Amino acid sequence: MKIDPLWQVPVHTIAEFMPKRHNYAMCVFVINEGENLLRQLSEMVPLAKLLDIIIADGGSTDGSTARDTLIRLDVRTLLTKTDAGKLSAQMRMAFAYCLEQGYEGIITVDGNHKDDTSAAPMFMAKLQDGYDHVQGSRFVPGGKAINTPLIRWLGLRVIHAPLISLASGFHYTDTTNGFRAYSFRLLTDPGVQPFRDVFEAYELHYYLAIRAAELGFKVIEIPVTRVYPSNGKLPTKITPISGNFRILNILLRTVTHQYNP
Repeated sequence: MKIDPLWQVPVHTIAEFMPKRHNYAMCVFVINEGENLLRQLSEMVPLAKLLDIIIADGGSTDGSTARDTLIRLDVRTLLTKTDAGKLSAQMRMAFAYCLEQGYEGIITVDGNHKDDTSAAPMFMAKLQDGYDHVQGSRFVPGGKAINTPLIRWLGLRVIHAPLISLASGFHYTDTTNGFRAYSFRLLTDPGVQPFRDVFEAYELHYYLAIRAAELGFKVIEIPVTRVYPSNGKLPTKITPISGNFRILNILLRTVTHQYNP
């Protein structure tokens, strides 16, 4: 697919280590994830037989995205953002690349080793079954939430998931979980338009969950496992006060449909 010149995609570099081998891609979003990323990619090596692994780097400086290491771990492509923006900018970068490459669907996951990526084939199967937005959930039967911090659990279950469910008309249970999948059909629909600079931080995750259900695309939740460490620093980029306040502001803007085209 040729990229639409009207798409707003952050400036980035592309390092391809091997040709496209599969119809589905798994995009791993990272920035200075260190050993967490390397452990996760080591566990993901068997997945490279089923889908292409794409690293969407926000500008790591810790050496975790060294090319020799990524090649050894069967990563197909390293995308490195050199422009402004946070997670949503990385998502626009990754989605644009994957659509241009002709992938039928895209699975997304954080690169901080909190998610059990062995669930990836289930996401791919749902895309093959015709689903457009597949949300991983710790809270549906078969899912596991291990060592989830109480403040995170309360914010998600009491505020975040209920508001997104209300705005979308679909009963979501785990709306902050970045382990998801999106169809080509959803990302290229003119009623969605994800390639806009307004999506800079966490907006795009929330928006796509709402917009997919709102427009009648096929949406489903499937069970996943997310594990937080039992001690030590939490693997997160969200600061306790300013970060959570920003997330709440983005959430309110999204559930009031302010990002709709």
